[in-house]
Amino acid sequence: MHPKRIILMYISEVSGHRSATLAIEKAIKQLHPDSEILNINAFNYTNPISEKVINRIYMEVIKRTPKIWDYLYDNPSVVKSLENIKQHVHKSNSPKLKKLFDSFNPDLVVCTQAFPCGMVADFKKTYGVNLPLVAVLTDYIPHSYWVYDAVDYYITPSEEVSARLEKKGVKPLKIKPYGIPFDLKFNQKLKPEDIFCKLKLNPHKPVVLIMGGGQGLGPIKTIVKSLEKSEHDIQELIVAGTNKKLFRSLKRKIKHYKKEIHLFGFVQNIHELMHISKVIISKPGGVTTAEALSMGLPMVIVKPIPGQEINNTNFLTQKQAAIKVDEPKEVYRVIDDLLKNKVKLERLRAAGLKIAKPGASMDIAKLILSL
Repeated sequence: MHPKRIILMYISEVSGHRSATLAIEKAIKQLHPDSEILNINAFNYTNPISEKVINRIYMEVIKRTPKIWDYLYDNPSVVKSLENIKQHVHKSNSPKLKKLFDSFNPDLVVCTQAFPCGMVADFKKTYGVNLPLVAVLTDYIPHSYWVYDAVDYYITPSEEVSARLEKKGVKPLKIKPYGIPFDLKFNQKLKPEDIFCKLKLNPHKPVVLIMGGGQGLGPIKTIVKSLEKSEHDIQELIVAGTNKKLFRSLKRKIKHYKKEIHLFGFVQNIHELMHISKVIISKPGGVTTAEALSMGLPMVIVKPIPGQEINNTNFLTQKQAAIKVDEPKEVYRVIDDLLKNKVKLERLRAAGLKIAKPGASMDIAKLILSL
């Protein structure tokens, strides 16, 4: 097998799409170290100014008016009305893509987000290029912005997502339900006692991990306040991600709380934190979900936003692999119930492991190298 030249495309630096490309890159390099890989933020490359503006708008919309996002997300009439704008954007971006592809000369392109996927699919048609294109879905909903004839393979998180893609007109032969790619370190067998020692934590007190994705989103402060009412002597590990405002605010308040709280910013050892936790309270981002499922870590999802988060939550709760809490103030009741009820906790763990796809990154890497 000759060394492959592969372009991996994502959007947004701190995102599950980015984590997914890094996981795929790591798996490819493990299987074929000679492969040349260009891991690129496609939106930033083609539209650097628009990227900043649109990212800011998106963050504001999901924080302040999530119902608008719900309306826009996979709405057939919105998809149809945006078609002309999308064609125009793709057309204006094609020369930049041509320059990139001419200079790097890739054997194939992999996209973990629908925007670059559509751009490359239209590029293939415009220039009559026979360049293999692989779409990797990182949420449990295959929205219409993913669907293009020029995509050669779709990697889906589950058989249910595969079936929904088929309903949208994608040929079954193009679909591989390998799962959502995540870093291989989440599959490592670690010794909990070593992690407790390293982080100076008490191995006899239950650990509750609280996260809001890489950007530290969601009602984390309300969750922490709610857990003050817990009847259990818990240790809380809070990951604020890149959210400096949240980090500073919690740092000021920690000394006033009764519970033992350990605060982290953006960290690279989430796998260790997950490994010693009894339960995770988190946003249901696709990659975080895949990581937690593979580790058999029970999930509590608080107030998911409309769109992909609600869809991911619905998938997990239908599979009985997570518990959804609509009111952040009530989260302590759910945590107390789980810590008291070992059978319920074990049931959640087992349901998660049943739908986990720990081999996702390696399976995707093998497919890519075989094309």
